[in-house]
Amino acid sequence: MPTKVIAVANQKGGVGKTTTAVNLAACLAVLGQRVLLVDIDPQANATSGVGLEKTEGASSYRALLGEDMLVERIKPTAFERLAVVPSEVDLCGAEIELARLENHLQRLTLALQPVRDAKRFDLIVIDCAPSLGILTLNAFAAADSLLVPLQCEYYALEGISMIHRVLGQVRDSGVNARLELLGVVMTMFDGRTRLSQQVVSEVREHFGEKVFETVIPRTTRLAEAPSHGQPIIHYDKYSAGAAAYEVLAQEVLEGWGGEKLRVES
Repeated sequence: MPTKVIAVANQKGGVGKTTTAVNLAACLAVLGQRVLLVDIDPQANATSGVGLEKTEGASSYRALLGEDMLVERIKPTAFERLAVVPSEVDLCGAEIELARLENHLQRLTLALQPVRDAKRFDLIVIDCAPSLGILTLNAFAAADSLLVPLQCEYYALEGISMIHRVLGQVRDSGVNARLELLGVVMTMFDGRTRLSQQVVSEVREHFGEKVFETVIPRTTRLAEAPSHGQPIIHYDKYSAGAAAYEVLAQEVLEGWGGEKLRVES
């Protein structure tokens, strides 16, 4: 089966985007998938979230410019079946540099193609920057599916409506006609508040089956894990956050276009 690519994106910051990218990737690996986490956010929080230092020259920057091979930027993590293409601050310059290049929205697609062809990974998870700039649009062009984390707050629907519009434009323009919305995952859920419950209900009403059954709780352990360089499933595997992301990973595997990806016993 060909390697699948998921872009995790929301142009609004602070919604649990990187937390979702890191922990979904880690839980998919625990479930037996060979996973590559590609960090294209210059803040490099996904990189540090899996225990890697931000190292000068380690990012996908040169590969996006066509001066390097992305496969040479893949680093192992301490976690079985999980590898990463790190990020660092030089990716800030990529927005400007890529705009000058031919096929500037297809640079990540081209860089990832040898990785996909090698079939070394079952899944590639891309952590996007909290914007709809050129790097994020490159992720949209390279991905098969888009996963949108949505914080349980009143402004949630505003953000997703913009992403939905851009997704349509990416498809309709021919940049990536196969791109589909894999789903919306509600994050930072606090079951004690009426607001969280109302927002989840409203988003489900709006997007129906595209909203994952799993909701990600707001927990202290989930917030602590990145500072230890560990996904929650490894930092505290019996926590509510770990359980939620493991169930989300199972939902992703079971719901991908009706296909069942390889799962190790």
